[in-house]
Amino acid sequence: MSEPLSDSALDQLFRTARTYNGYTDQPVSTEQLHAIWDLVKFGPTSANSLPARIVWCVTAEAKAKLAALALPANAEKILKAPVTAIIASDNEFYENLPELFPHADARSWFVGNEALAQTTAFRNSTLQGGYFILAARALGLDTGPMSGFNNAGVDEAFFADQPNLKSNFISTLGYGDPATIFERSPRPDFARFNSIA
Repeated sequence: MSEPLSDSALDQLFRTARTYNGYTDQPVSTEQLHAIWDLVKFGPTSANSLPARIVWCVTAEAKAKLAALALPANAEKILKAPVTAIIASDNEFYENLPELFPHADARSWFVGNEALAQTTAFRNSTLQGGYFILAARALGLDTGPMSGFNNAGVDEAFFADQPNLKSNFISTLGYGDPATIFERSPRPDFARFNSIA
């Protein structure tokens, strides 16, 4: 049985962690990107479907291409961040299920059922996006997840040769600059948004 994490670990993952609008000049290495994925891949997804596909924009060219498809305020964040990740969904994730979920013929659940495949891909890639944020924080990095970009344009610019991939959201990544964040917004207590049935 696992033991609860320390208060300092919970602070790093949740309580004092923040969404950053800007970063210090400290670089993020390719090894760190691999380390994030090596945690993300262990987060649960339906039938171990792992539908998220991540494009790590680290070059000036890739960042400029992505920034051109974002709202102006977000474009500036993308251009200045050490890395911006595009979290996408693979709507044909089920082609990997014979390998990833060998316990049943899970591929047959989705072949010919496009609506179910898309819903499953979106839901589970979103879950993996959450794991991405927590993995980055666990490794001492900060993130700035955002919408505010042209999904169709990003899909055309980055996934033209893979029409089964659809962008979900994007997130900057680096070592957060505290000067770029607002005061923390309210977080309601349990009674306001929860019920026990």
